[in-house]
Amino acid sequence: MLSRRRKVRIETERMALRPPQHSDYRQWSSLRRDSADFLKPWEPTWADDHLSRKGFTNRVYWAQRSIAGGSALPLFLIRRKDDALLGAITIDNIRRGPSQAATCGYWIGQPFARHGYMREALLAVVHYGFSTLDLSRIESACLPENLASRGVLEKCGYKYEGVAQSYLQINGRWRNHVLYANLRGDRRGKSDIG
Repeated sequence: MLSRRRKVRIETERMALRPPQHSDYRQWSSLRRDSADFLKPWEPTWADDHLSRKGFTNRVYWAQRSIAGGSALPLFLIRRKDDALLGAITIDNIRRGPSQAATCGYWIGQPFARHGYMREALLAVVHYGFSTLDLSRIESACLPENLASRGVLEKCGYKYEGVAQSYLQINGRWRNHVLYANLRGDRRGKSDIG
């Protein structure tokens, strides 16, 4: 379990992954605004106050409470060479007891897509989830046509497990999602998808 006193920071080759801070607001809102057309087809409909300072402040407080309570680990991807905010990744819905499982979601700003940043972040977060959070299973889901997301999941050791009907409301519509899972000590072999 994560403790309130513990500072979470995951280092990768090019990035520092850390919880959102109030001082990130300008970079976050600019990146989300500038990447809106790129992000909206894959995300739930943005609330009217999505890009507002108040909405972001609520996100930061939610992140702090979630980390302190051990229910989620929301992290921003910060490029070390220039402190640029690239996107975010969250281990969420952490379930303890017999399942030791969680879900993982992520997004990346359009200018930073297809440069390997999300693969680097996802590999680090999955390792952290297994080694530090003692998870046994990390699940992710995406729209079937989101080939970039499916590709990054497969490159990070996730295996295809099936389709969930009407899994999430995306861009205002209930949408089916393909389900993937990464298991600690996975011996299932290569994913067989059609």
